Amino acid sequence: MTSASGLSGSLTAAETVSSEPLKGRVRHSVCKWCYPDIPLETLCREAAGIGLQAIDLLEVADFPLLQQHGLVCAMVTGVPGGITKGLNRVEHHDAIAAYFEQVIPATAMAGFPNIICFSGNREGMSDAEGLERCAEGLKRILPLAEKQGVTICMELLNSRVNHHDYMADHTAWGVELCKRVGSERFKLLYDIYHMQIMEGDLIHTIREAAPYIAHYHTGGVPGRHEIDASQEINYPAVMQAIVATGYKGFVAQEFLPVNPDKLAALREAIRICDV
Repeated sequence: MTSASGLSGSLTAAETVSSEPLKGRVRHSVCKWCYPDIPLETLCREAAGIGLQAIDLLEVADFPLLQQHGLVCAMVTGVPGGITKGLNRVEHHDAIAAYFEQVIPATAMAGFPNIICFSGNREGMSDAEGLERCAEGLKRILPLAEKQGVTICMELLNSRVNHHDYMADHTAWGVELCKRVGSERFKLLYDIYHMQIMEGDLIHTIREAAPYIAHYHTGGVPGRHEIDASQEINYPAVMQAIVATGYKGFVAQEFLPVNPDKLAALREAIRICDV
């Protein structure tokens, strides 16, 4: 098995072919938080050079810099309460609704597609009650999202390794929430890394849940590192399955590079996913 530290040869090959144009069947993005040592302006410049169209998980204040580089924010972040204090608690609804009332118009004005939201942790709450509370909170937000043409996306996260007690930890729960809400402006952020940990069966699940998915994130299992042969997910096959569903949204790289040349690791990941 190839280790991340032993990729110098393959990365050189990736750099050689990086001058070839991307196929255009996948719209590529990357999550800024995975590159804390790279300034946003530098990442924008490098991402555009690689062929990415977007950067994920930025806030409204970052929009002008993205636009200067011809990029979009494919998934806007900043919702109060973050991952753990989400829509499954009525006491959080006012603050979350106030946030979306400000951010939805700004996102629409910029022409960006999606804003993230979270279920929150269970903290003893049943999944059934959580569905009800999340649906209530989303129904306060969605009329504005529908009017402005912005999609609210709830991220599916694993509760085994990274986000213990998180409620939206299975695709079926997220799909049921989409059905209860009943709006084309509420869908799921399907994180391939997290759902491999929780469920596996990625390709079948993606095919079945495709109408309810508006965005994808990547990451190698285990460890959330490079998505190359050092980990267990067959990313080319998964990406082929995503493309076959007719998906037209973004796929964002969300892995933590082990390779010291983080941008080379990003270039390699884009090539792996460019099916």
